[in-house]
Amino acid sequence: MKSPALYYTGCEKHQYQPHFLDACFLCQRSLGHNSDIFMYRGNTPFCSQECRQEQIEMDETNDRKWKLSSKRSSKNTNSRTKTETPTKETDTNKAVRTGTVAVS
Repeated sequence: MKSPALYYTGCEKHQYQPHFLDACFLCQRSLGHNSDIFMYRGNTPFCSQECRQEQIEMDETNDRKWKLSSKRSSKNTNSRTKTETPTKETDTNKAVRTGTVAVS
């Protein structure tokens, strides 16, 4: 297992793996080590409230579109199954017992 410290020591043997807090998720601007980082949905960093708000609005728009399309596909599926499902005829040769069963 590789030590996380090797990524930041400048060791040439290991290629540098960027940390998730190195750049803004939306605009890719470098995040300063002494500046505020605005987080959203767990571990998504943003350089400003404006970038974070823009991402929130995009996510809400995508969620609305997804919900709308899933409602449409659900309606289409329900209407197809109602019209395409053939009515089943009962088999007249089946023996059916009716009455009371007593178990002791």
